[in-house]
Amino acid sequence: MTATGTGTSQRVVTTRSARANAHIGRHAQTIAIAAVLVVLLIFFAFSADRFATTGNLLNLLRQIAPTLVVATAMTFVISTSGIDLSVGSTVALTGSLLAIVLQHGWNPTLALVAILALGALIGFVNGWFSSYQNIPPFIVTLAMLSIMRGTALRATEGYSTPISGDLWIVQIGQGRIAGVPVPAIIAVVVALIGWLVLTRTPFGRYVIGLGSNGESLRRTGVNTRKVGLTVYVLAGLAAAVAGVLIATRLSSGSSNAGSGFELEVITAVVLGGTSLFGGRASMLGTILGALTLGVIANGLVLLHVSPFYVQIVQGGILLLAIFANSKVWAKFGAIRK
Repeated sequence: MTATGTGTSQRVVTTRSARANAHIGRHAQTIAIAAVLVVLLIFFAFSADRFATTGNLLNLLRQIAPTLVVATAMTFVISTSGIDLSVGSTVALTGSLLAIVLQHGWNPTLALVAILALGALIGFVNGWFSSYQNIPPFIVTLAMLSIMRGTALRATEGYSTPISGDLWIVQIGQGRIAGVPVPAIIAVVVALIGWLVLTRTPFGRYVIGLGSNGESLRRTGVNTRKVGLTVYVLAGLAAAVAGVLIATRLSSGSSNAGSGFELEVITAVVLGGTSLFGGRASMLGTILGALTLGVIANGLVLLHVSPFYVQIVQGGILLLAIFANSKVWAKFGAIRK
C-alpha cells in the first residue's frame, strides 16, 4: 500500500510538474514580454526624473489607449492569419470627418454614431473582399490604406479642422473619471471584452480555428467566411473609435493623423505572442505589447531622445518580434510537443 501510495504521489507530482511546464511553455512569450516590460519600467523610473510620477503614468495610459483599442481587434484579425493595413488611414479619415461634420453643426451624438458606422463599413469592405472574394488581405487593406488616406486629404484639403471645446464629445478624449483619463477607461473595457470573447466564447474558438486550419473548421459546419468578415468589421470599428479618441483629445481632426499607426498596432500584437501565421493568440500579450511600446516611447521622450528614434526602435522591435515568433517560440513549441 505504501509503495503504491508513494508511486501515486510521484505520479501526481510528475503530472503537476508536467502541467506546470506545459502551462509555462504555452505562455512563455507572454511571460517574456512581461519581464521585458518590468525591466523597462525599472530602467526608466531610475533614469528619467518624471517617469514614475502619477501624472506621467496616467498620461501614458491615455496616449496608448488608441493603440490598445485597435490592437485588441487586430489580435482577432491576425489570429485568422489575416492583416489589416488600413487602420491608420481609417483613424485619419474618421477623425477628420468627425471634426468636419461637427463644424457643420451636426448633433455630437449623431456624428459619433455615424463615424462608428463608417468605420464598421470600411471593415466590411475589407472583410468582403478578403473572405468572400478570396483576395489576399494584404492587397485589399493596402489598397484601402491609400483610398482612405486620399479621401481624408480630399475632405480636409490638407488642413486640420478644429473641434469646439464646448461640445460634450470632447470629453471622450480629454475627460477624466475619478482622476483616470476616459480614453484609458475605454481602452481597458475594450481589451477586457476582447479577452472574454477570445477565450470564453465559441466565436473566439472559431477565430483561432480559422487561423490554424480553416478547411477543417468549415467542414464542421462553421461559416468561416462570416467569421473572417466579422473580424475585419471589428477592426474597422476599433479604428473609428481610435479616430474619435485622437480627434477629441487634440480638439481637431487631421488627415495626417494615424501615420504609421498600423505599424505600431501590428508590433504590439506580434510582440505579445500572437502568431502572424494565425492559429495562436494572446490578448494579455497584446495588452503587454501595447504597454511596452508606450513605455519605450514615453521614456525616450523624457530622456530627451529625438522622437525620430522612436519609429526606428518600433521597427527594430517588430523585426525582432517576428524573428522570435517564427523561429524561437515556434522551435520551443515543437520541443514541447
